[in-house]
Amino acid sequence: MLNFADFFTAKVSRLIRQGAGTRMSDKEFLEKEIARWKSSPERILQIKGYLYYGNEHDILSRRRMVIGEGGELVAVDNLPNNRLTDNQYAKMVNQKANYLLGQPFVVEGKNTQYVEFLKQIFSRRFMKVLKNGGKAALNGGIAWLYPYYTDTGELAFRLFPGYEVLPFWKDSEHTLLDFAVRLYLAEGYEGTVPVIVEKVEVYDLQGIHRFVLDGGVLVPDINTDAETPDLPYVTVTDREGAVTGLNWEKIPLIPLKYNEGEIPLIKKVKTLQDGINIMLSDFENRMQEDSRNTILILKNYDGTNLGEFRRNLATYGAVKVRYDGETKGGVETLEITVNAENYKVILEIFKKALIENAMGYDAKDDRLSGNPNQMNIQSMYSDIDLDANEMETELQAAFEELLWFINVHLFNTGQGDFEGEEVQIIFNRDILINESEAIENCQKSVGILSDETIIGQHPWIDDPGEEMERLEKQREKEQGELECRTAN
Repeated sequence: MLNFADFFTAKVSRLIRQGAGTRMSDKEFLEKEIARWKSSPERILQIKGYLYYGNEHDILSRRRMVIGEGGELVAVDNLPNNRLTDNQYAKMVNQKANYLLGQPFVVEGKNTQYVEFLKQIFSRRFMKVLKNGGKAALNGGIAWLYPYYTDTGELAFRLFPGYEVLPFWKDSEHTLLDFAVRLYLAEGYEGTVPVIVEKVEVYDLQGIHRFVLDGGVLVPDINTDAETPDLPYVTVTDREGAVTGLNWEKIPLIPLKYNEGEIPLIKKVKTLQDGINIMLSDFENRMQEDSRNTILILKNYDGTNLGEFRRNLATYGAVKVRYDGETKGGVETLEITVNAENYKVILEIFKKALIENAMGYDAKDDRLSGNPNQMNIQSMYSDIDLDANEMETELQAAFEELLWFINVHLFNTGQGDFEGEEVQIIFNRDILINESEAIENCQKSVGILSDETIIGQHPWIDDPGEEMERLEKQREKEQGELECRTAN
């Protein structure tokens, strides 16, 4: 097993450039890379995506500002400061993830035994992880699937968010992974005091190397049951209790990308989401400032300051003014009207722009009124369909990587050698359709297309292969009943 010192020498040294008379150590290089990545704009934007999805928006930390002396903005605490969020961003993330991954996908292939094995692995639990991975990819631009074995020997998959993983790629296209660093927070104790510890795991072909990030310095993490910072990906225990460590021939981190550039959705719509929140908050602020909608003009006020005037007005509903001889006092008003229609129009513009920039769809679109035909529905879904095409391309590439690990698992567990077997992963997009029109088109295609093709296009069918089996059993049953009646 590769130890702490060997890891840095073997994996990181080739990434370091020789300086003018100086050379950064391998350990220092990785520490600096982690420090740079932790505060990088890319990672901050990934974290922001998750925060916005969880309704933690920038508006929640906003303060009311007014123009003070010298024309400078100063914060004030005696004005209404509502912080409202209308989370259209989270709506878009859910919409796009469910559109592509909300329905169970279909596995098709010529080797029926292989397909059945894959269906067992791609259980409902896996499909839930995949859909959550789609949301994570939308929030962070990229997410990671980690294949591992449970305590019962079952192959399972864990999801890592993009802001936890620093990948080191072999190529500029980000398709071949050299090694990766995972940074995450863990709860711990110093004596009896609870603390948050920064844990670091380095994934390479020799296994997992664990560290603690202490003040920016990597320290081997041996404070575990294993008593070693280096672990294999898989451990096997024989009948005599001997434990053997095994590693994959590839690094078991599979990228799930939202798009080729790994750009989070929040980058496209953050300013629009902030604008929606600001408009809503400002509107409620104006409504609560009812006493300020009327500006009072005082003439010869019989008091010391405006604070006393406001207190008397709020307490007694009256104020004293001086009115004697040439000194004529009084109170005049200047009305300021808040036009709610202006806020409504701006909000509608922002929401429409957010949907278009997120490449989603508006479920309240006018094209859905009455009895919409399929052309209108497809027009409404055109943007989200185009975006889903790009995301599906990235997911299909991820499935190629995923199938390699599954094939190795099936071979090592004696279930068969399926290397080179071709299968298709077909995503069932959750699109609104005119069922009557679709069924009618299927009926018109009988005799022109094969039954399997027609069944695959029927709106009520999720698994064409399973439906073909049901039809075959139904035909055999009907044929048997017919033969029985003929014999009698």
